[in-house]
Amino acid sequence: MTSVALLLAATLSAGTVLALAGLGLLINERAGIINLGAEGLMLVAAIAGFATGVQTGSDVLAFAAGAAAGALLAAVLGLLVIWLGTNQYATGLALSLFGAGFSAFVGIRYTQERLPTRMTFEIPGLADLPFIGPALFKQHPMVYLTIALAVGLAWFLYRTRAGLVLRAVGESPESAHALGYPVRRIRFMAVVAGGALCGLAGAYLSVIYTPLWVEGMVAGKGWIALALTTFATWRPARILLGAYLFGLVTMVQFHLQGEGVQIASQWLTMLPYVATIVVLVLISRNPAWIRANMPASLGKPFVPGH
Repeated sequence: MTSVALLLAATLSAGTVLALAGLGLLINERAGIINLGAEGLMLVAAIAGFATGVQTGSDVLAFAAGAAAGALLAAVLGLLVIWLGTNQYATGLALSLFGAGFSAFVGIRYTQERLPTRMTFEIPGLADLPFIGPALFKQHPMVYLTIALAVGLAWFLYRTRAGLVLRAVGESPESAHALGYPVRRIRFMAVVAGGALCGLAGAYLSVIYTPLWVEGMVAGKGWIALALTTFATWRPARILLGAYLFGLVTMVQFHLQGEGVQIASQWLTMLPYVATIVVLVLISRNPAWIRANMPASLGKPFVPGH
């Protein structure tokens, strides 16, 4: 029973990385911008957050640095694809490659560094409950903040005028422009906000989840988060659920190793990526279903007056 509780706790922590990045990419795609640079954003944010944590000992400043790094790189992406009209796919891939190289270069001096010892987090009273206490109520505050962000984003998108405008920009930027909305500015703000969330995901990975810096430590999680937005049909609650599902698949490998199951570690390491491929294959079998849920202008440039 204790091992199951620990597995659930680890699943929540692992899923938080994917949930934060997935929610950020959801904001991007709801505005019509596809961001293939999430992997690079998360890597740069991971080293920014880790370096700040090492220098200051503050989780808050580390998360702020990660979010700022993600937002800054996303702003570059937004400037290129929204105002200069570069190809969204090529620009995103270039950003991902840049992030991988830049983070490796900057992170050389931090590979042997360690973060200061931090306090343990738990919710008084609830943390002492049998089974669910260790599983649910001894998490870092960012885990609970991520759940609140998913709920808040769902409310924003479907219950507010600003959310309606954002979805309208993603569906038909021409119509939104005709109604007087600044489409390119809205898209830019969405890209920056999404980049900040990807930055939080990267900082959480290096500061809380690991916590250390290793070159390439994001290890494909940016791509899994990108697939997760499609898997979740661009809905925040489903992104949260999907992130925890992938988090469970990730942690099962360690759980099985801990239980002494005789399976080659390489096969277990493959599990999250195999799960991603299987999910993509399953959802691609029904392209009409994807088209019905996908923002109509996703990946398409918009130039006022054209």
